[in-house]
This record gives sequence, C-alpha cells and structure tokens, in this order.
Amino acid sequence: MQNYAASGDLAEALETLNFMRNVAGKPSVYDFNALFHRYLSSGNVLLEPLVQVYIGMKRFGPTPNKTTFNILLNGLMSLGYLRDAYFFAEEMSKSGINPSFTSLSKLLKISMKSGSLVHSIWIFKLMLRLNHLPTEPTLAMFVCMLCKAGMLEEAFSLCAAILSKSFNFQAYVFNPVLWALCKCGKSFIALQFFYMMKKKGMTHNVCSYTALLYGFGRERLWVHLYCCLDQMRSDGCKPNVITYTVIIKFLCDDGRIGEAFYFLKLMEGEGCDPDLVTYNIIIRALCLHDKAYDAAEILQVIHHRGFSPDAYTYTALAGGIMKVGKSDIAYELLCNVFSRNCTVDVVVYNIYLHCLCQNTRSREALSLLKSMKEGGIAPTTVSYNTVLRGFCRDHKLEHALKLLECFEWLESGPDVISFNTVLSAACKLGNLVLIRRVLHCMEFRGVEPDVISLTCLVQYLSTMGRYSECLKLLEYMVCNGPAPSSVTFNILLDKLCRSGFISTAYQIFEDLQNAGLLLDRKTYSILLRALLRKCDDNLIERLLQDMYKQRLSPDLSIYGSNTNDICQDGNISTALFTRGQTLGNGLSPSMEMYNRLLKAVVPKK
Repeated sequence: MQNYAASGDLAEALETLNFMRNVAGKPSVYDFNALFHRYLSSGNVLLEPLVQVYIGMKRFGPTPNKTTFNILLNGLMSLGYLRDAYFFAEEMSKSGINPSFTSLSKLLKISMKSGSLVHSIWIFKLMLRLNHLPTEPTLAMFVCMLCKAGMLEEAFSLCAAILSKSFNFQAYVFNPVLWALCKCGKSFIALQFFYMMKKKGMTHNVCSYTALLYGFGRERLWVHLYCCLDQMRSDGCKPNVITYTVIIKFLCDDGRIGEAFYFLKLMEGEGCDPDLVTYNIIIRALCLHDKAYDAAEILQVIHHRGFSPDAYTYTALAGGIMKVGKSDIAYELLCNVFSRNCTVDVVVYNIYLHCLCQNTRSREALSLLKSMKEGGIAPTTVSYNTVLRGFCRDHKLEHALKLLECFEWLESGPDVISFNTVLSAACKLGNLVLIRRVLHCMEFRGVEPDVISLTCLVQYLSTMGRYSECLKLLEYMVCNGPAPSSVTFNILLDKLCRSGFISTAYQIFEDLQNAGLLLDRKTYSILLRALLRKCDDNLIERLLQDMYKQRLSPDLSIYGSNTNDICQDGNISTALFTRGQTLGNGLSPSMEMYNRLLKAVVPKK
C-alpha cells in the first residue's frame, strides 16, 4: 500500500488498503496516516480523491486524529495548495483539535509570500479565534500589505479585533492603518483609532502623530492640526523632518506661506534641519505666488547647506514660474540647467517644451522631442501633446497634423487628448478639410471620440450656422453617448442667441429641462443676456424663478456685461430697463454699471 501511495497511485493504494479489512482492527488510523504521508510525498497529488478519502474516514471510520490533520496540513502546505491546507486547518479545529501555532504561522507566511491576501485573512481570523497570533514583524508586514493593496476595511477590522483582545504590540504595527485612513480623507476615523490604540496602553511614535498631521493638513483642518502638534509635544514625542515637511506642504498648498516659513524657522531653531524635499516644496509655493525673488534666496540657502538641487528642485522652480505666466524666466532658468549638464528627468523636459511652445518656438520643441529619445529619455504622451498644443497655438495646424499622423509616437500612440487638441483648433478655424483629416486619423488609430471631441464639432456646426446638423449630433450623443455636458449645450444656445434665434434657444432649453438634463448657471446666463436685450420681462421672470428653484443665483456679471453691450449699441432705454431688472431681483448695481450708463447718457462734447 505504501509503495503504491509513494508512486502517486492512490487508487491502487486504496484497493490494497481494503484487503486489510480481513484482519481485525484494520485498517487503522495509523494505516491511513501512512497512506496520506506517502501519497503527499510523491509529488503527484490529485486533490479531489484525497479529500474523498478523508470524507470516507469521517463517515465510516477510523476517525482522523491529530497526526492525520498535521500530515494533510503540512503536506498540502509544502505543495503550495494553500486553500486546501486552510480547509484541513478548519476541519482540525472543528474536530476539537487545535492546529499548532507553528503550522498556522507557517501557513500564513506562505500565503502572504504568494500574495494571496484573501487566504491570508482567512488564516489570520482562524489564528485569532485560537489566540494564536503571529509574531509582531509578521503581523506588521501583513497589515502593511493589506493597506498597500487598498484593503483598508479588512486591515482596520483585523487591527480593531487585535486591540479588543489586549495583545501587547507596538505602534508601528498599526501605523499603516492610520496612514491609509488619513490619505483617503478619513482623519476623524483615524483619530478614533489613534485613541483606541492609546487606551490599550500603546505608546505612539513620531510616525503615528505624523499620519494624523498629514490627514488634518490634507483636509485643511488647521485647528485640529495645531492641537495634534501640541499633544504630540506634550506626550514627549519630538517632531522630525518628515513631520515638519508634511505640515509645510499642506500650508503651502493652502496658500499659507507665512505659516509655512514660521515652521521652517522653527525646524532650524529646534535643530531639525530641513532636507531638500522641504526646500523644494517651499520653492514651488513661492513661485506659484509670484515670489521668484524669495525662491531665489531659498535656492542660495540650498547651496549654502551643501545640497545639490535635483530634478524636483528645478521642476518646482520652473513649474511654479510657468504657472504665474512668466514663461520667459522659466525658459532662462531651464537653459541654465541644461547648459550645466544637470541630471534632469522627463518632467523637467516637459516644462521646457511648454516654455518653448509658450514663446512660439514649437519647431524647436519638436527638435528637442527627437533629441530626447536619442539622449535616452523616453518622451511621454504629455511631451507629444505639449508640442501639438504649441503648433495649434501658433496656427500651424499642418505641422500638428503631420506630427499626429507621421511622427514615431510611443507604442500606445496618440490618445484622445492629442486628437482633441488638433480638432479643437481646426473647428475654431472652421476648416472642414482639417476636421475630416483629424477624424479619419482617429478612426485609423482606433481612438473613440469623447464628449470633448463631439463638443468641438458642435461648436464648428453652430458657428457655421448648420443648426439642424448640430441638433442631430446632440440627439445622437443623448441616445448613444458619450452624454453631452452642459458645456456642449451652452455652446449651441450661445450661438443661437447671438444669431437672433432666441425663441429657438429657449425651446431647446425647455426640451433639455423636460428631459431631466442638468443645466448650470452659464446656461441661464446665456438666455438671460439674450432676453434682457429683447426686454422680454415675462420670460426673464420665469427664468429667474427657475434659477432660484435650482438653487442657482444670478450674479451682477450677467447684468453688467449685458449693460455694457447695450450701451455700446446706444440703446439707453434698454440699458435702463436692465438696471431696473437688477434692482428688482435684489441685486445692487455695481459702480461700473452706473459709470457705463452715465457715459452712454451724457453726450460727448
């Protein structure tokens, strides 16, 4: 029987085992154990017949003992059959025989190593029921793996269960859950968990407090952040460079530059030297708030402290300067970076490409795109799209189309943003030939138009006065997708109103309302401007009431810009009517509106 089992022939082994029934007391549980041991050692195991033998033992005897379960559990573990090993561990527990800590711990480690987190949770819960908790490093790794895999609910549940049993673990085991909660905007749940840990006698470390500070900063809960920082200090936990950098980052993101500098000085006063990451965050914030001189001073501090500015430093500096519209300064800065052969990445290149395109140097940007590949830096789709935008900005659509059709893109090719960039420019020019070329190229590349693509076509058709085709396209979008946005409808309504088809625009507006489609303040503003020019008091009143029902309120810009247009046309009575409408709807006309009216009323000398 053992020879057959060792060769992997379970059927012959069982048949031989049955001959023992002629002997009293045979086959015994020890004979079955020998069968299982030899068969699992053969390496040629079929699970279904193996399980059937076990079920037969349960029904007809002999009853499996502790050795039976250990042989099955360890044998299946060694073969990598984790789910089946877990099944026998559960069966063992149900039989009133507890699996050993060593076996379950080994099973959990193998399951974690294989990346099977669902099976790992099952095993962990079984261990928890038996009060067989894994070692602290294994538990810490398991919690971290669950958080990284996005299984936060499971990680939180398991940690809460551990805390309820009052096991003595250190804070680093549970800190990944604190961080995960804070990163997904659940800082108050994280705070509750934090105090749950504290009640169990756990001493929090700097990582625990930093997680909470991250959460409060991310959600702009500054009062809670400062209270947490005070509590951290009173508990004898000293903030480190990461703690302060987190606070400085979120203060900068919220535009609180003065407070960010306060913490920068506080760090230095406490002997906690800022690192390059801290300075990069400050530099970016200063540039975004048009404080390039202060950013340059920070750059000098970086050099003075012996740091070498990295790609992130230059990205922060140039990117921040670009965002406030000073592309020429950003260009000079990046030229200096490249001339000194500093190590840069594709993000720095993308900003440099943007600088070139902003300064009408899209051809030079295209040359740089080619040299990037030769220099071993792979351009991203953002790189290509930046150059495409540059050509469209310079009204060089032929060059943009050539780049779209012929240039050697990445394997994924141009995306829908690439095509929309060129399609939008072609639609604004009203060039039907270019529009057709872009659409043909999209079809050839297998890129489906999205709502932006079709909105561009709506803009073209409405600009050309082809309203019937425009309405057919909108109907197609509503029925087949992609669903039109409020921007799509607003473009059509605006063109109709400007062309004098106000009644048609209002009818479409009502149809959209009846269809249950969402309309925004811009939609009402377009119609209100047209109706104010027409002096249609009834429809204006109806629109305003409908706006209030939708919890949208008209602003002075609607009346102000309309008054300016009317005054320029010399329609003083209509302008005064608009002023009356403004007062009638509870809005105080601005000084600018009165100045326009006076300028129109008082005759020029």
